[in-house]
Amino acid sequence: SDLLPSILAQVVGGIAAAGVLFVIASGRAGFDVSAGFASNGYGAHSPGQYSLVACLVAEVVLTFMFLIIILGSTDRRAPAGFAPIPIGLGLTLIHLIGIPVTNLSVNPARSTGPAIFVGGWAIEQLWLFWLAPIVGAVLAGIVYPAIAEE
Repeated sequence: SDLLPSILAQVVGGIAAAGVLFVIASGRAGFDVSAGFASNGYGAHSPGQYSLVACLVAEVVLTFMFLIIILGSTDRRAPAGFAPIPIGLGLTLIHLIGIPVTNLSVNPARSTGPAIFVGGWAIEQLWLFWLAPIVGAVLAGIVYPAIAEE
């Protein structure tokens, strides 16, 4: 019963955060949202010009790994109080890997916010940055219990 309200709250939050960044960034002379505004993209809109398939694989695998880290570090068998350390380091690592490929999503709400302000190609490519994180998260939800059996 909390799923849809949670998704809606995250997407609205992502759009609101992008709006705040837009107000700040547009206060600089020469600002042009067509440069991408950190929107996620593949092909010509990938920071490194990576293909659709490469970007799909990167987003699925990086989301999967991030969720495995979260699930493992918050498992009741993990030492209490230490979860922020592996989660923060894992998030840093996936950003270092993923930003040059897609500007890194791993969260559809994060992807939606900037895409709304960029429009055009960013909206057209947004499907990938919803699909890949959902697939990566579902895979982690299936794999983690299988590898972390008691």
